[in-house]
Amino acid sequence: MLGATLPTPLYPLYQEAFAFGELVTTLVFAVYAAGVIAALVLAGGWSDRIGRRPMLRAGLALSAASALVFLFADAPGWLFAGRVLSGLSTGIFAGTASAAIADLAPGVGKGRASLVAAAVNTGGLGVGPVLAGVLAQHAPHPLALCFVVDLVLVAVAAVGVEAVAEPVRRVGSPRLRPQPIVVPAEVRGVFARAVVAGFAGFAVLGLFTAVSPAFLGTVLHNTDHAVTGLVVLVVFAASVLGQAWSSVLGTRRALAAGCAGLVAGATLVGASLPAASLAVLVLGAAVAGAGQGLTFRAGLGSVVESCPPDRRGAVTSGYFVAFFTGISVPVIGVGTAAEAFGLVVSGTVFAALLAILAAVALVLTVRAGRG
Repeated sequence: MLGATLPTPLYPLYQEAFAFGELVTTLVFAVYAAGVIAALVLAGGWSDRIGRRPMLRAGLALSAASALVFLFADAPGWLFAGRVLSGLSTGIFAGTASAAIADLAPGVGKGRASLVAAAVNTGGLGVGPVLAGVLAQHAPHPLALCFVVDLVLVAVAAVGVEAVAEPVRRVGSPRLRPQPIVVPAEVRGVFARAVVAGFAGFAVLGLFTAVSPAFLGTVLHNTDHAVTGLVVLVVFAASVLGQAWSSVLGTRRALAAGCAGLVAGATLVGASLPAASLAVLVLGAAVAGAGQGLTFRAGLGSVVESCPPDRRGAVTSGYFVAFFTGISVPVIGVGTAAEAFGLVVSGTVFAALLAILAAVALVLTVRAGRG
C-alpha cells in the first residue's frame, strides 16, 4: 500500500520533466484506480478458492513491476503503465489481505482484526508520500531512489507472506474466471449503509493524493516535496486515529460522527484555497481524515463480521470497489475543471460538493439507524 502513493509528491517533477498539465496528472491517478477496480472485480473472490497466499504473491509481483516501471520511466506513457500495475496490486491486497487478517485473528480478536486491516491499508497509503517527498527533497535521484527503497520493502514483505499461515483450505482445482461480486442477502443492508457513508470519505482521500501537490505549489506557492508528503500524511494519520475511535463509539455512532467530520473537513479545505492558507488546509485534512477513518473502519468491520467466511474475500473486494470509484471519478472532474477555471475555483467547488455528499450520507445513516 505504501508503494501505491509514492508518486504523489513527485507529480510536479514529472510534469516538469515530461511537460504535461494537471489533467494528465489526474488521469494518471485515475488509471491507478481503474487498475484497483479491475483487480477487485475480476479476481476479488479468487483467494476464497485458491487461498490467500497465492494472491498475495501475485500482488507483490505486480507491486515490484510497478516500482521497476517508475524507476526507468522516461515518458508519460510509463507513468500510466506503472500506475495500472500499482492499482492491480492494491486491488489484490485490499480484498485479500483484509480477508486474511480477519481469517487469522483469534475468536476474541475479530473486532481488533478489522482495525488492523483498516489501519494498515490507510497507514501504508499515508506513509508513501512522506517517504517519497523526503527522499525527493533531501536525497539524490528524486525520481528514482524512493522506488529502489520500495523494491527492498517488497522483498521484506515477500518474506512475511511466506511466513504467515494459509487460512483457506483449497478443494480440488477451482477454475479461475471473472465472477460478478454478489453481496449475500443477509449482508446487503449493512453493506449499503457502509458504502454510502464511506464513498464521500474516499473522495476526500482522492482529492489529497491526486491534486494536493498542485494546490500547494500553485495556490500556496510551496514547492517543498517533503511538505507535500507531510500534508498528505496528515489526512491518512488522522484516518488511522478515526479508525481507532470508531471502536469506542460503536458502528452506528462512528458512521454518523464520521459523516459529520467529513462535512466539516471538506468545508475547511474549500475555505483554505481562496484564503491561500496552509494552516486551514492542514486543519481540514485532519478533520476530514478523522471522519474518513471513522466511516471506513466502522463500515469494514460491520461488513467483515456479518459476512460468511466463504464469501468474505469477494464481499470485501466489492466494498473496496465502491470506494475506489469514489477516490478516482470525482478527481478526474477536478483535473478537467482546473484546466478551464483554475485550481482555486475547481478545488473549492469540489470541496463544496464533497461536503454536500457527506451531509446526504449523514442523513441516510441516521435514518437507517432509526429504521
